[in-house]
Amino acid sequence: MAKKVVATLKSGTGRSFTRVIKMVKSKKSGAYEFRDEIVHNDHVKDFFAKK
Repeated sequence: MAKKVVATLKSGTGRSFTRVIKMVKSKKSGAYEFRDEIVHNDHVKDFFAKK
């Protein structure tokens, strides 16, 4: 299943999307956790701007 997703993202329509990973400090434990999403290239800065 994962190979199909990767192949789809490498095709012509998938090039307009980016996988972004953000490190966020947890409120409960104080440790850092990673949040990742697949967003449109136009919304990458919005992803990093929100808390």
